[in-house]
Amino acid sequence: MCLRVAQNLICRSLSFLLVSLERTIEDHESVMEVLSGWGMDTDSRLYFRKNYAKYEFFRKPLDFFPDHMVSISSETNGMVDHSQIIQTFLNSSTCPEIHGHLHAKEQSRKSWKKFYFVLRRSGLYFSNKGTSKEPRHLQFIADFSDSDVYTVLSAKKLHGAPTDYGFCVKSTKCSSARDLKLLCADDEPTRTCWITAMRLLKYGMQLYQNFIQPHQKQKASPMRSISENSLVAMDFSGQRSRVIENPSEALSVAVEEGLSWRRKSCHRLSSHGSPSTSQSSVSNIALHLAQPWFHSKLSRDEAQRLITQQGLIDGVFLLRDSQSNPKTFVLSLCHMQKVKHFQILPVDNEGESLYSLDDGYTQFTDLIQLVEFYQLNRGVLPCKLKHHCARITL
Repeated sequence: MCLRVAQNLICRSLSFLLVSLERTIEDHESVMEVLSGWGMDTDSRLYFRKNYAKYEFFRKPLDFFPDHMVSISSETNGMVDHSQIIQTFLNSSTCPEIHGHLHAKEQSRKSWKKFYFVLRRSGLYFSNKGTSKEPRHLQFIADFSDSDVYTVLSAKKLHGAPTDYGFCVKSTKCSSARDLKLLCADDEPTRTCWITAMRLLKYGMQLYQNFIQPHQKQKASPMRSISENSLVAMDFSGQRSRVIENPSEALSVAVEEGLSWRRKSCHRLSSHGSPSTSQSSVSNIALHLAQPWFHSKLSRDEAQRLITQQGLIDGVFLLRDSQSNPKTFVLSLCHMQKVKHFQILPVDNEGESLYSLDDGYTQFTDLIQLVEFYQLNRGVLPCKLKHHCARITL
């Protein structure tokens, strides 16, 4: 039996001599073949988890491949625009060259050294003389015909790496941790660039087919869709309706309508078996506890790790209790491959407790209304809230 999987299946080895490796199983791969490649002496596990960034490089390639890490191979005479970088990966006769410094763990030693690495279609190399790319100075590390690239979990703690942005190249025939090529980047965007390039080199056009397949199915059964650009704010308060063209007026109307709707909801809650105003307020405040984007007592580092696991793309977010101030909350949001944290402060408005992200300029009766608003409006945030980060049950 050949078992096929969806895009959110993760394979993790926990006890491969305490290496702790993880990679996403591609949509076209056989789960049984992947697991059999680990051998009988490992504790390999499968996890279903959201991975919003899995194919994001097809949509925004320049976010994944910084200019200073990419050069076009001599085969194309340097004439390919960097915006066409994905096409050069998919074309079997061309390939961008990925280059930059990485830390490498020395074989049979605990020490790490920094080298200049070069990734080409023929494989991964490091230079034994500075940043020289001359063939006599490049030493072969691995190719990807029979190797996979893995993220290394807890690289600093388990392997003494300089940073926690570890990854490795593992041969499908690898039977010992000593055969792993352990590497470490200085930051997350650099690691993401190397891993993405290695995936594209290994699978090429197959990844693109995996990416477009769901979209082709949607075209087969067309559904009516509404573009955000076709939605306009309307004022129906007068004898004749009008389009609200002033953005500031549209924003204030949206906030006021949201507050009015929420107050009506609270009134309905209080009129059904809850005569006490204070009790209804407590119920209203506690509504966010059941939301998938709320993570209660989650630390800043744990929030960062959870968002990173589910994809460093714009709009991935979660809300959590503030660790420094018990009366406030924090919105953790990914933008430009970095996780940023915004404090949600309580605001007293004529005895009513409200919440705000912008020092009281825009106020919300509860966290649900706040999230709904910023899913439609960027406001003071660098981007809209797009994908909520769900807790992973391991």
